[in-house]
Amino acid sequence: MNVEELLGKLIAFPSVVGCPNGAIVDWIAEFCRTAGAEVTVLPGPEGDRSNLIATIGPRERRGYVLSGHMDVVPAGEPEWSSDPFALRREGDRLYGRGTTDMKGYLACALAALPNLATMELAQPIHLAFSYDEEAGCRGVPHLLAALPDLCETPLGAIIGEPSGMQPVLAHKGKMAARMEVTGRSGHSSRPDLGLNAVHAMADVITHAVAHGQSLTQGPFDETFAPPYSSLQVGVVTGGQSVNIIPDRCTADIEARAVPGVSPTALLEPVKARLLTLRDRGFAVEWQELSSYPALATARDSDLAGLLTHLTGQEPLHAVSYGTEAGLFQQAGIEAIICGPGEIGRAHRPDEFIETAELAACQRMIEALGARLAA
Repeated sequence: MNVEELLGKLIAFPSVVGCPNGAIVDWIAEFCRTAGAEVTVLPGPEGDRSNLIATIGPRERRGYVLSGHMDVVPAGEPEWSSDPFALRREGDRLYGRGTTDMKGYLACALAALPNLATMELAQPIHLAFSYDEEAGCRGVPHLLAALPDLCETPLGAIIGEPSGMQPVLAHKGKMAARMEVTGRSGHSSRPDLGLNAVHAMADVITHAVAHGQSLTQGPFDETFAPPYSSLQVGVVTGGQSVNIIPDRCTADIEARAVPGVSPTALLEPVKARLLTLRDRGFAVEWQELSSYPALATARDSDLAGLLTHLTGQEPLHAVSYGTEAGLFQQAGIEAIICGPGEIGRAHRPDEFIETAELAACQRMIEALGARLAA
């Protein structure tokens, strides 16, 4: 199958984040085995979704990882022009959920696999496909924990998030958490007899907004936009009716941190404010949803030099979105971002990728293979 046919197969699996992914994992595993790769399926602790690692070349030698995620964001927007889980071609554009983010990269890696298998690689290439990246890279830590038992420590990881095939050296770290406040319900005419959880959460959110505003004062890293760490509350839920004192309220909050700043530390003042509500009779809970560290790869690193050679493009210092690259780097594996498509097309109706972008990515992967066969 060529890369377009493979992309069509992958898009047809509605592998939405947070859902079972056995069907797409089984199909990819069978394709990789048929192409000559050694395949390991790594079930996650959730019990209904898995990571996958496929290796071409000698596992006992140090090679490179091509890392991508199999999950996609939901596609419930009414603005889609066609079925988001059926690949549609118009001219040189291929439409469907995940075409850019990031089944296009997966399709390129799979399309290159049969050619890589004929190259008699002296160093291996590992396909590392993870689950629930869109929920904060939840699958990758389990994949990385298993990696030392499967191969020698890789020389580097190429994370195929959409970058226009330009290597990217850095991104911010992130942590997301859910805050829950439980008070006491009652009739709204007697607020003195209840504990309004929404009002209590409003106090925490007000504090969070002020704390987020203070982050605009630095520290700064001018390679990012914006050049400082940030914080926002993205989801708030609470209450049943305007005449009922709400006894429960939840809010989801995230922090994005420039390299050198801990996203967990950025949220500590908000967590501390939440805990003070206990003194007023409320029950509170803080639940970490996801986290990953920032990426900071040196421009003069061997990996940056390799990707410059393979793509013909000088590295871009930083992007605003996050990836699993920081987790690879934290595990002692140098990482860089480089993949087909543009991030501005992701997470929106009529997501698409161009055929030329897929061709460029497949050439890059096969050029890496040729280099490792030399």
